[in-house]
Amino acid sequence: MSTHEYDIVVVGSGTSGCYAAATAAHEGLDVAVVERKDETEAGHIACGDALKGADSFPDAIPKSKIESSFTNTGVDHGRFEIPSEDTVLNIPVPGELAVIDRWEYGRKIIEATEAAGAEFHYDTVVSDVLQENGRVTGVRGKRKGEVETFHADITIDAAGALSVLQDNADLSDATFDTNVSYSQFCSAYREIVEVPEPVDWDDALVFKPTDRASGYLWYFPRTPTTINVGLGFQMTEEPMKLVQDLKKDLRSRPEFEGAEVVDKLGAALPTRRPYDSATAPGLVAVGDAAGLVNPTTGGGIAGAAYSGQYAAEEAIWAISSGRTDEELWRYNERVMDHFGARYAALDVYNVLSTAVEVDELTSMLASLPGEPIAEALYSGKASIGPKTALQTLRGAIGHLDQLWEIYQVRNLAEELLDHYESYPDRPSALPRWQEQRDSIMERVYERTGADPKY
Repeated sequence: MSTHEYDIVVVGSGTSGCYAAATAAHEGLDVAVVERKDETEAGHIACGDALKGADSFPDAIPKSKIESSFTNTGVDHGRFEIPSEDTVLNIPVPGELAVIDRWEYGRKIIEATEAAGAEFHYDTVVSDVLQENGRVTGVRGKRKGEVETFHADITIDAAGALSVLQDNADLSDATFDTNVSYSQFCSAYREIVEVPEPVDWDDALVFKPTDRASGYLWYFPRTPTTINVGLGFQMTEEPMKLVQDLKKDLRSRPEFEGAEVVDKLGAALPTRRPYDSATAPGLVAVGDAAGLVNPTTGGGIAGAAYSGQYAAEEAIWAISSGRTDEELWRYNERVMDHFGARYAALDVYNVLSTAVEVDELTSMLASLPGEPIAEALYSGKASIGPKTALQTLRGAIGHLDQLWEIYQVRNLAEELLDHYESYPDRPSALPRWQEQRDSIMERVYERTGADPKY
């Protein structure tokens, strides 16, 4: 058995893990990154490859270090195909957008993290959490059959959706959110496909509903001839049936005739609100491991990077103050203030989608102008001016009941957003805040008729 001692151990070398490790290593701390894949495969992660917020990354690994992985920076809108209405809805995407080569991006952030001084332990599968008197003190795993133990002042969980660390840690006396189930997560499957001729929509992210409201197909152009094609679906659905939906759609598209599949990969990701608290004594969760993904689009790269930075900065402060049990709470506040509150509000629309028939939903969306949809998808709020209201009214005859329903749900989403923006500044205030949040969610379920999600 090998035993290692570090200031911080990070489990996982994805975006959140690398940004956490690089942030701490730049400050001179001893940092280990424990990664289950070998050195060649590390960074090879299933992803849609779309990156919103491409203009802004934390300084620990700045944009200049990863920009070579940006393969398409000409994308500026979403193209929603609605076959049942014979409609294509073009929706502007606010902010800088890029499609990336995710494996190349993964290599670049690992290189930058190693250059910052973090030590990588590849081929190491973490299987258990070390704890003393309720405080997490590190992790245990195996590398090529040999037990490896990593002791640290702070453990950062960057192990992704449904993390094994959270399964094995005793979090019963911590604020850490354990109200987590597989039904709050989505499975994703994607292929990288080379097509013979350039597609004529290489400036758009293409979305298309599946036959079930639980999923959607995507076509994201890395280049005019290299396309990331895939689908996301709730874990409550039968995966193979939905994968066949993707295969069927690919066969129906002339531009994919003679195409070659060069890579296949699947993964799980959260389609839920952020964890109420992602901290416990000696432990902080980041990225997918803390539910930090836009639940309406599945986008999470930029948020993961910032969550990694915030976790490392609070860990550094906790270690320097000698208060590793208490000083991590501000991480939750920073996440909620930056993007977590918005993600929680967006989850209301996810809840609504589970109570609406797919044909009804797509028919209604086809009647709406793109601006308020884009605003709702990315900000959690939708303000409709007189001109947009008139456009909406003209196109929505026959959907007025559904639009009124969405208007009521939108009001609840904004009320929830306001509540998250008053996230408590101390752990003792969390239970009262949760009670008030849950009362808003009860009205969401009552209004939508959806089954409770949490």
